[in-house]
Amino acid sequence: MTDKPLETGSVAEKKSISLMGAIFIGIGSMVGAGIFALFGEAGKIAEAAVWLSFLVSGIIALLQGYSFAKLGSKYPSAGGMIDWIVRGYGKGLFTGGIVMLGYFSVLIVTAMVAVTFGNYAVDLTGQALGTTIDPIWGKVFAAAIIILLTFLNSIGAEAVTKAQTVIVTIVLIILSGFAIAMLTQMNTSYLAPADYPSMRYILASVALTFFAYLGFGVISFSGGDIENPKKNMPRAMYISLGFTMVLYVALAIGVFGVLGVDGVIANADTALAAAALPIFGAAGYTLISISALFSTTGAINSQLYASIGATYTMAKDGTLPPRFGLKRRRREGGTQGLVISSILILALALLFDVTAISSIGSAVALAIFVLITIAHLRMAKDTGASKFVLVLALIATTLAILLFCWNTLLTAPTTFVILIGTIILAWVVEAIWRAISKREVKTV
Repeated sequence: MTDKPLETGSVAEKKSISLMGAIFIGIGSMVGAGIFALFGEAGKIAEAAVWLSFLVSGIIALLQGYSFAKLGSKYPSAGGMIDWIVRGYGKGLFTGGIVMLGYFSVLIVTAMVAVTFGNYAVDLTGQALGTTIDPIWGKVFAAAIIILLTFLNSIGAEAVTKAQTVIVTIVLIILSGFAIAMLTQMNTSYLAPADYPSMRYILASVALTFFAYLGFGVISFSGGDIENPKKNMPRAMYISLGFTMVLYVALAIGVFGVLGVDGVIANADTALAAAALPIFGAAGYTLISISALFSTTGAINSQLYASIGATYTMAKDGTLPPRFGLKRRRREGGTQGLVISSILILALALLFDVTAISSIGSAVALAIFVLITIAHLRMAKDTGASKFVLVLALIATTLAILLFCWNTLLTAPTTFVILIGTIILAWVVEAIWRAISKREVKTV
């Protein structure tokens, strides 16, 4: 393997993201829609043991974070994991399909987060006006936040991190305070281990709760902008993942300890806010809803930032049309790929029920992480990573995917079919684009 950097097109020559900025990007990309919408769905599978599911999925994320940190330190670039996939597998059809699949996943997940923002915005607006708001306004709010954050990201990385720091700070203060309050007020009998389901169901929910950690990969795309990436990339990865895992486990214990399994499932979409009612009343419900707005804003912001380096790299490698790699006029910080990606996210958010298929984004990401880990094993000598840890990450992630597929096939066969269709579509689109662009398909 060569140490020569691939031409990944860092969108800013100046290293403009500090360690703290990278940490906030990581936390902001994770503490998004997932934590506000997952408790109900995860509770249907793991019941009161959801906190264990968050713990296991957090450990898997840390194992993958170790791999990402080693790769990011050795090969820092704005292309992030796309750069690593190319290094591991070459530039053939197989690689192109993986990259395209990852791009699909980002579009779906970001659209889902935007829709969640819109739903909370409608709820809060209705509370403020004392009336019921037409749900169509949810789509309007979703579109508005996508457009606003696209403009912000087009300004440059420094603007992104400043906004992210403010957003994430507010969210963390609210959620951390709320978690402490719940832990002091909960009914411990609701969490009795004797009532937990069998371990296979707890593990089957891991891929679902992993969705809440999904954004940690966004840190990999800051490699082209982060100061001293060799030192700061691993620190940002470990600190953001470690803090987020502790927060998630605390929130899961608190929510189920306050509401119980039946109460969580009955308030599936707003379990976190519902848990605030017994402790803080209507004001607590409103505060958590406001936190959801800030949190989803941070998650969208991080994903759009990552799309700048990702689409530039994909365009340079030929996985996407060249237009995705063009810089916007008079804007050094953004590319046309950001704008095009935002338009696609808008289309998904406005035209499809992305919430129903959001779990596909998590499953696809897990599959991509498995492939990155396999590629990393081939580069371990260069990165200095422990093969034992990489193999452990590979086994744990693969097991999570298999259990997710097993549970999805039994409980939601339509979602399983969509998942398989999405995977196939990625390689079909890549093959068609290669045929149109007359690019040579190299053997991987």
